[in-house]
Amino acid sequence: MEPTGPDAAPAWQLRRLNGRDVLVLAGDWIAQSGRIPEFPANALAGVAGGQAVALDVAGLGRWDSGLIEFLWDAERTATSAGIAIDSATLPASARTLLGLLPDRLAEPRPVTRRGFRPLNWLGGKTIALLSELGVLSMLLAMTAQGGVLAVAGRARMRAVDLLGNIRDAGPSALIIVSVVNFLIGAILAFVGAVQLRKFAADVYVANLVGLALVREMSAVMTAIVMAGRTGGAYAARIATMQGNEEIDALQVIGIPVADYILLPSILALVFTMPFLYLYGCLVGMLGGFTVSIAMLNITPAGYLLQTLDAVPLDQFVFGFLKCIAFAVLIGVTSCRIGLKAGRSAADVGVAATRAVVIGIVGVIALDAIFAVIADVVGI
Repeated sequence: MEPTGPDAAPAWQLRRLNGRDVLVLAGDWIAQSGRIPEFPANALAGVAGGQAVALDVAGLGRWDSGLIEFLWDAERTATSAGIAIDSATLPASARTLLGLLPDRLAEPRPVTRRGFRPLNWLGGKTIALLSELGVLSMLLAMTAQGGVLAVAGRARMRAVDLLGNIRDAGPSALIIVSVVNFLIGAILAFVGAVQLRKFAADVYVANLVGLALVREMSAVMTAIVMAGRTGGAYAARIATMQGNEEIDALQVIGIPVADYILLPSILALVFTMPFLYLYGCLVGMLGGFTVSIAMLNITPAGYLLQTLDAVPLDQFVFGFLKCIAFAVLIGVTSCRIGLKAGRSAADVGVAATRAVVIGIVGVIALDAIFAVIADVVGI
């Protein structure tokens, strides 16, 4: 098939030689030339059924897939007419390629149009939701079991993994937690100062800032920051391991994924979130203190005493419980999203985005549930 001059146009002809039908092929059969002829459906109409058509390739020049396509069309036409084509004279490579092709084209599947069936859609979504809740429950149970074993000193996770996750989730997040909570405290104090000053109740700005931060804002804002920062990082990291087949390697070796990857990540959030919450409360009160001293006629000692009187200890306990619940929610959902991610590079970004969105929405929804529970209990 080496080029030996200008391309000769491909040609074919059906002849009757020595009492036998022969398909004569000549010229260069190159697909890129765009000159490959079609084999008509009635080209073998004059050949008696049950006969065999021979191939004459003496004049065949260069060829590639264009020749194979033509011969495949001829074979399918012959098969439908009950005629055989003897390809013994073809080059061995051409016979091999032709033998890889099927005898007939596959029947196209009929296009089924789905009607509007809202009950089927609702049932499918409900089943998928219940299945996902079941997986999350199993993940949470395995994490709780691993946590109990860790407390008992029989954990199968590495201490270096736990310490690394604690460092990433705790000290590395102090700057952004500080900025967010300081500004939240300052905003609360500014809004409260503008309104309470109208009633000569400047001192109660300390009550507003303290209760709002301890009861709601510090816990929620810290959780939102951790969902966007740490939850997205967890999902991206596990999705990358999924794409690199590291998760598959751990499962083949027999190392539990829950103990090696999930448990250190979730425990790190559970350990660090309460401390970040306390730190956020302190920084937020400092922001409120700064704005109040600058805008209102309040002494620093008076502001601090009013804050201590306004915020009872049970509010801190309530905030602690919320932070732990937020940490478990962010950790479990982020790890689950990372585990169910695809294996491409784009899926890593999708997993991180989903983890951030679901984490933030879940934190706000869970906070609403805690608000209802607090109202019922009377906290």
